[in-house]
Amino acid sequence: MQYNFSLEAVKQKSIVDFSLFNLDSVFWSVLMGVLGCWLLWLGARKATSGVPGRFQAAVEIMAEMVENQAKGVIHNAKSRKLISPLALTVFVWIFLMNALDLLPVDLLPEIWAKSYAAAGHDPHHAYMRIVPTADLSTTLGLSVGVLLVCLFYNIKIKGLGGWAHELVAAPFGNHWALYPVNFLMQIIEYVAKTVSHGMRLFGNMFAGELVFMLIALMGGAWALNGTGIGLAIGHIIAGSVWAIFHILIITLQAFIFMMLTLIYTGQAHEAH
Repeated sequence: MQYNFSLEAVKQKSIVDFSLFNLDSVFWSVLMGVLGCWLLWLGARKATSGVPGRFQAAVEIMAEMVENQAKGVIHNAKSRKLISPLALTVFVWIFLMNALDLLPVDLLPEIWAKSYAAAGHDPHHAYMRIVPTADLSTTLGLSVGVLLVCLFYNIKIKGLGGWAHELVAAPFGNHWALYPVNFLMQIIEYVAKTVSHGMRLFGNMFAGELVFMLIALMGGAWALNGTGIGLAIGHIIAGSVWAIFHILIITLQAFIFMMLTLIYTGQAHEAH
């Protein structure tokens, strides 16, 4: 199998193409993950028992929010010791990846193109997409990670035998004639939850990125033609309004992904 590790625009052969690695998505997602973990570590390191500063207060508010949500869906206190920090990390990580959409759409790609040209390559082949969550590979990778956590807790809480019995005995009842139907329904449920979990985040962030690109085209058309001052004014107003509104979107999408992570993990603790 041949793998394409280039940052250039390589044509994808199908919706699921395991021969293609989008290194721009990998780079920015890892960078935002490291940044998120560093910020949380910094907040914990500087925590004091006295009056907290603004940064410490923000971290404590997020941690308390996630813990309260976790208590509502996961009643096993021992499991929450791992799942709550995991959910908090997911929330911060996805928020930071989403927040890259607030940068000018052509800023970092233009810098990359100039660096590519300076290295002696054709700048027309330079390609970089800095919003990892607008890449379906990234969001489905995240949702598959959540699926693996759910499978782990299914086996840990119920045992391998108990979980295997649940796969064939739920939801229609424990009767041998219904085992194939039950198993098929369980597989469909796992696949549907995983795909919808990743597609929901991807769809919202991809659409938001397209709106930013359309707004940028208004300013680009004005700069290219030198006429139509309304395009320049509309570019500034529409860009500002959409950026402010997008702050709500990127936060809400991170919260929804985090909540679904908690809900799916909580369902893994429940026995049918």
